[in-house]
Amino acid sequence: MNDDAEQQHPARANPGYAAGQLAAAFRTAAAHPDPETRRRGEERGRRWRAVLNGMANGLLTIGSRTPVAGLPAWVTPEVVRGGFATGEPSAGGPLLDFEIAAARRAGVPVERHALFGHFLSEEGLAHLYGLLDSGRYEVTVPEEAALLTVAWLVRAGEPDAALDLVEELAPFAGRLRFSPRPADRPAPRPDAVHRSTVADASAALARRRPSTAVETQREALAVWQPFGDELLLHWLEVTDEEGHVRVPGPADDRSWHARSAELLRRYRDLARRHTRCTKHLKPKENLGILRGALEETVAGRELGPRRLGLLRHAVASMARRRGRPGSPEHTALRREQAAQCALPSHHALARVVLGRLSALPQDGGVTETAPAVAPVSAEEAAKTGVPAGAEIPPAVRRPVEAALSAPVGTLVERGVVPSAEVLAELVPQLVAATTAAAHPEPALRTLAAANYRAFRNRRSLLLLNLQRQVRVEELPWVRAVAVHRVDAGADEVAATALRELGGLAVRAFPGTILPNPLIRELSVLARQAELGAPFVEELAADIFMGTFTPKFLAAARVAAELLGGGSLYERYYAIDYRAVRNLAVIEAGDAALRSHGARTSPGFAALCRQRAAQFEPGTGTGASGSWVAGNGTVIEQAQILTTHNLATLVHRVGIEPGADWAELALRCFETVCLLTGRVHHNPRPLGTIKDVAYAWRQMVFHLSLCEPQEQRRVLDRLTEETARRPWHVSGRLAPALTGLHRVMAGAPADTGTGRRLLGWSTGGHWFRPDPEPIGRKMPN
Repeated sequence: MNDDAEQQHPARANPGYAAGQLAAAFRTAAAHPDPETRRRGEERGRRWRAVLNGMANGLLTIGSRTPVAGLPAWVTPEVVRGGFATGEPSAGGPLLDFEIAAARRAGVPVERHALFGHFLSEEGLAHLYGLLDSGRYEVTVPEEAALLTVAWLVRAGEPDAALDLVEELAPFAGRLRFSPRPADRPAPRPDAVHRSTVADASAALARRRPSTAVETQREALAVWQPFGDELLLHWLEVTDEEGHVRVPGPADDRSWHARSAELLRRYRDLARRHTRCTKHLKPKENLGILRGALEETVAGRELGPRRLGLLRHAVASMARRRGRPGSPEHTALRREQAAQCALPSHHALARVVLGRLSALPQDGGVTETAPAVAPVSAEEAAKTGVPAGAEIPPAVRRPVEAALSAPVGTLVERGVVPSAEVLAELVPQLVAATTAAAHPEPALRTLAAANYRAFRNRRSLLLLNLQRQVRVEELPWVRAVAVHRVDAGADEVAATALRELGGLAVRAFPGTILPNPLIRELSVLARQAELGAPFVEELAADIFMGTFTPKFLAAARVAAELLGGGSLYERYYAIDYRAVRNLAVIEAGDAALRSHGARTSPGFAALCRQRAAQFEPGTGTGASGSWVAGNGTVIEQAQILTTHNLATLVHRVGIEPGADWAELALRCFETVCLLTGRVHHNPRPLGTIKDVAYAWRQMVFHLSLCEPQEQRRVLDRLTEETARRPWHVSGRLAPALTGLHRVMAGAPADTGTGRRLLGWSTGGHWFRPDPEPIGRKMPN
């Protein structure tokens, strides 16, 4: 959830949401046809029952940094959808297998408190030293790094720091899992970046099953088409040139009747062994007509006029459509179909690739994907029966390519990272490497990286009253080794990583706002780099009360430094950036007079409300009946004033556009057009309209960094490109483009037929109605 948002009236969590989620989980557990899905539904139901019970008995305080009574903020809570804590710590619950095995090896009671004490003994510390040196451990929740940190401190000659850490952990030693999880292989390198592991790729390939549709088609081509050819040839023997079928009597042609009986015996055998394709069972299909007529004949019944007519038509149509069996055209067709049938199934090819992956380390990525997806070798063909030289299809290649371990820029170029959201999943691996680099001692560096990766898997809590999420620096074992950080040069390393990641996100995904998980990682790097670069999250309109933390005003001031003085962005959105700078100076002075500093920026909140009311007159009046939409208009004004991190990345971090700003503006417009096309005939278009406005805002920002002459050239390109789009796209975008032309000419955007494109509206959004088609009537 957002770090800087408050709950809408009343300022406490609503148990109705939890009850609704419990009901949904119960329906899944009771009625879903898939057993594994039912099992997951039961587990979700257990967690939501824990949420509701905890809220009812007072053990849970939803919305607090310490939601579970008796547990400090640093304990990793079990969190379900919406940021609700269940009351259970993620490192709690029954002992895991590796804990039970460790207790039995040590000869201590099988419970966590005894195991905690064992690891503080001479024997236990020696075991921990071995893990630190080998790196053969995993940290899946941050708590599993705690005792390893104690051991590192003892070995580093810091017994007092180790004792202080033990004293802080001891009250929870019986409940939480502080012991490390052993692994067969060393921990992955801190700089290894991959979207999924070899184990993930193997699991995806193992889940592939033969396609029912493909195997049915294979059976039709390999079994029933050849049998149909035999039936057709058999009936053609008794069909004259004019297409009349004359069935001979048993006495006239015993051979034909004997072969008829043999064909029917073969048919029954084939039908018993090949059950996927059922087309031959349908009496109105050609094959069914030929087979049915043969059954009548073998049974000694004379074919009536209707049956003869159907038979004649079936024989003629089959011969006409594919050619007579044995003819050149028919032979060529059957040869092509036989080659198609010989192609191995995706299921079989997935098994070949799975065998290749089994020889690789399972807990890391694939450094080179080519060997894993190469054509089938002769040796593999001999073992599996898959033809040698068979190519691995894209559907089977994808899980392997998703496990590629490479620089994140390479993953973006290859399409392994298709969106900013996926990029956000990978960034913690990079930030972990940057964070750990401040520790010169190798064992501590590896431990710090493992701890950070685990910490970033911690799910965000629903927080109220502008509380912020727990940061990694607050973990006791991180604080205990903070003095061993060497910050010399670490700020430049962090700054370089921040420039690379921020620039990559802006270049690779123009028209998409940075997702909150990515913003949080960029904020970590910004703090390490000491750049004074304020990053702001996207706030949720349904838990917002119009209050902002001071970093929003700080981000708006950075935007004022970059875009103030009459930029296209400032004029298009009617911003007075000089007033923003003055407001920042005033509030900074007010904060200096307060002993604890400002926790909110009332002036920035008032400015956002004022601007929202200016562009949406119904905001805050309740006229529209949607307080969520009213909140959305205020949040959008905050995004406009701050440029939602773009100005911070450009002006403070110093990212480079790669090609040029004009190219990025054009690529943003591509996203605008793509999303606008999805609005047409969309019964619920408001979410898409919001995304259109976000992409449009980024386009205006990039365009504002171009020279005026370049701006005019790009705007002409936009107009030309719009004319080539479908009529409903060009019709919707025409007022927005007119507004941009008006601003270029020195007038406000919303003059004449021009409109300022915003995402949120408290009334009917002008972008929503379908435009009138040019030159023709609207379709009914």
